[in-house]
Amino acid sequence: MSQYTFEAQTPNYMNSVLKTFVFSLTIAVIGMLVGTMVPPALFLPLSIIEIGMLLAAFFLRKRKIVGYTFLYVFTFISGVTIYPIVAHYLATSGAQVVVGAFASTVVVFGAMAIAGLNTKKDLSFLSGLLLTVLLALITLSIMNLFWPFSSTAMFVYSLIGTVLFSCYIMYDFNQMKRMNITDEAIPLLALNLYLDFVNLFINLLRVIGFLNED
Repeated sequence: MSQYTFEAQTPNYMNSVLKTFVFSLTIAVIGMLVGTMVPPALFLPLSIIEIGMLLAAFFLRKRKIVGYTFLYVFTFISGVTIYPIVAHYLATSGAQVVVGAFASTVVVFGAMAIAGLNTKKDLSFLSGLLLTVLLALITLSIMNLFWPFSSTAMFVYSLIGTVLFSCYIMYDFNQMKRMNITDEAIPLLALNLYLDFVNLFINLLRVIGFLNED
């Protein structure tokens, strides 16, 4: 592909990814609003469905399983399951903490996206390290279900998560800049950005909530 073709076509597809990502966040917000009416007994089954869809997207991504319908269904369910977390911090820390975490997420997301797009270095070498840390955090989160962390341990866990997903934002934008984005790839790329944003928000919410307690 020529340099001209890259510069002429990639920005248009990048804009499509960003628009799909923003619409996915909107769908998630709608899901959160619906979450206010969902019986507590349904949150666990919905979380299991969410995890199952995420695993399917990860293992079957090369088979183009992630289309727009899949993306929007997933983000809606994700919004529903995020509601209890947000509701907890609204009740215990106040709206200013939730708003502060969201504003911080937007700022960090924007800053890391700009960094990923502007750096001339190919950040693909970070792939293995980021995945290793992510798998370690997933393992720890499963352990937390059986042996709950102390507040300090959860604070450290959330700090690591904040750094990890900040780096993932930079990495994902850097890789998008370097790839030939196709129409079929847009939903999956938007899903990656959605997961980066939401996980960054949740971890920042925990960090700010912890600091607000002191």
